[in-house]
Amino acid sequence: MAIYLDPPLWPAHGTHFSHLVSDTSLDELHAFAGAAGIPERAFDGDHYDVPERRFDDLVAAGAVPVEARVLVRKLIASGLRIPARQRNKSLKVPLLNRWNTIMDGHDALFLDLLDRWSEPHRHYHGCTHLLSVLESLDLLTEPAEPPRTVLLAAWFHDAVYRGIAEQDEEESARLAEDRLAEAGLPEADVDEVARLVRLTSDHRPEPGDDGGALLCDADLSVLGGEPDQYARYVAAVRQDYAHIGDADFAAGRAAVVRHLLELDPLFRSPRAKALWEDSAHRNLKGELA
Repeated sequence: MAIYLDPPLWPAHGTHFSHLVSDTSLDELHAFAGAAGIPERAFDGDHYDVPERRFDDLVAAGAVPVEARVLVRKLIASGLRIPARQRNKSLKVPLLNRWNTIMDGHDALFLDLLDRWSEPHRHYHGCTHLLSVLESLDLLTEPAEPPRTVLLAAWFHDAVYRGIAEQDEEESARLAEDRLAEAGLPEADVDEVARLVRLTSDHRPEPGDDGGALLCDADLSVLGGEPDQYARYVAAVRQDYAHIGDADFAAGRAAVVRHLLELDPLFRSPRAKALWEDSAHRNLKGELA
């Protein structure tokens, strides 16, 4: 049992805020917060938002300081984390924190990508999907960090999204090539990011392509959700393709589902198979039926 505190990175109200979480129970978290004099209004579902001025005394009271990414992993492992898609508040700050770990100082590029992922016509392929993929990469690689090129590919893989299969992935890859070259990324890294983005058009990485397998597994992790989560995913995908008639969508979606069921394996890494394989096949077969 432990209480964890990440660095004060959230800017708001003229200061910066940290997250305070428990790796065991909300009762433990509330007890610690109450003893530390943190008001109830600072509680946000699975954590307390605490101002920067409280950081040192919370550590002195027993909170364990950790990096933001480590805190998220602790919260996920505890079973207390509220999934991003169930939150109504903006995801700008958590996404910015993640962006700064791989492309610190490139705020303009971050804001451009955030605008793209926040386009109003996106229902599934929006910021919640991006954050879900990034969190899945964390799960698949812990205790190590995901490769930087894979993380960047996650940021760009649906950066262009008009609901046009293959064309969206190709335009997203070209966008990555242009913007990352402008940002000064080495040419080899730019090429690798673009290659990975193109892989998400069919999710068929070659044997031995560890980066491709990692990105594809994370991108498909939604398939392995609980039945109600999967139903919300399918409904959101339908909204993304609202410009297509029911009959055409049903035919196209059935083709996608059959393609996914034909992937052998569907997930490449042992950890992804253990986490999502059985549930994904159940969900896909149920949808097709």
